[in-house]
Amino acid sequence: MKQKLVEKKYLLPFILITSLFALWGFANDITNPMVAAFQTLMELPAAEASLVQFAFYGGYATMAVPAALFIRRHSYKSAILLGLALYAVGAFLFIPAAHYQQFSYFCLSLYILTFGLAFLETTANPMIMSLGSKETATQRLNLAQSFNPMGSLMGMSVASLIVLPSLLSDKRNAAGEVLFHALSDAEKANIRLHDLAVIRDPYVALGLLVLVVLVIIAITKIPATKEQGAYGKTSDTLARLIGNKVYREGVVAQVFYVAAQIMVWTFIIQYADNLGIDKATAQNYNIVAMIMFLCFRFVSTFLMRYINSRKLLAVFGVCASLATLGAVLIEGMVGLYCLVAISAFMSLMFPTIYGIALENVEKRDTELGAAFLVMAIVGGALMPPLQGMIIDNGSLFGLPAVNVSYSLPLLCFVIITIYAYRCMRSKNV
Repeated sequence: MKQKLVEKKYLLPFILITSLFALWGFANDITNPMVAAFQTLMELPAAEASLVQFAFYGGYATMAVPAALFIRRHSYKSAILLGLALYAVGAFLFIPAAHYQQFSYFCLSLYILTFGLAFLETTANPMIMSLGSKETATQRLNLAQSFNPMGSLMGMSVASLIVLPSLLSDKRNAAGEVLFHALSDAEKANIRLHDLAVIRDPYVALGLLVLVVLVIIAITKIPATKEQGAYGKTSDTLARLIGNKVYREGVVAQVFYVAAQIMVWTFIIQYADNLGIDKATAQNYNIVAMIMFLCFRFVSTFLMRYINSRKLLAVFGVCASLATLGAVLIEGMVGLYCLVAISAFMSLMFPTIYGIALENVEKRDTELGAAFLVMAIVGGALMPPLQGMIIDNGSLFGLPAVNVSYSLPLLCFVIITIYAYRCMRSKNV
């Protein structure tokens, strides 16, 4: 008999926990275009501006394992409430950051905000997998993860329709050149005061929304689906995880996937800027990319009913590699279209790598196993600054440096494809 994707008794918790996927997707994708905004407003090189991503995804790396250890001692619900509280605190710290006009304060705010996201992701992913049969766990996680790009799309839309068009620092002349750099120090100071307030306000509103969600979950009964009783020594858990080849290589693949995703989306604006397109218009290409990502997430979830997830991951890995190669080698709008198309093939990667990696992990090891897969999000902190350093060169090998910089996500997709192929061989798919 075919197993139900979500049993009736788990439906309400599934809906509430799935809403968290949208909530952290919003934070991820309202933050990505802020790299370009801070680059202009604070007059920073691309490599330094990308420290926004270093702070954001560095928070995941710092807090994922402590979150897993917290879950071991307490409950999924307690971890979710703590995660939401940290999320709100980080969002509200944008108020003093904007007041003091310090780039480092914004980075610190994002760093703390993602402490909360690390708790949420470390908790929500394994919890969704536990709300039903093991046979449908990866498909169920893909369904829940389909709501992540919905939140991302809302974050991108707020950035595109409200934040970026309101930035006075991005006003351009007829030739498409930014005027801000030619202004006097006094004029720059007034514009900086205005623009930092524009950047601050959506985060403050987000903090208020997070508090509302916190109250709703606090008064709702959440089932205890995690392993109960003694877990044994953490060192024993680590030994079992390290000895699991599919899991071990899955963590590595996840590092490279998140790095690729963040690089593809963060620097679309710089790619378009090289073609003379302003930030607000360039962000529309990011929105199209996210719509494709969202649609293909549902398509891939459906296809998993008929195609093995490992095989589907390999096919999407090859397609993502080819689209990225087009973005590197083809100049002009066609290259930009290739860059947008990558998102369709990234759509299934995170939850599928996650599900495959945890498929044969013992239930008592799930929380710590999930933590390292969330910690793998550190890839989004490490590689964007390197891409920014390449972009700062202007041109390389006869191509715009921003084109050449997409060789980094190309390498990531090749590694993901190799992981999918190795998993296929181990499963004889």
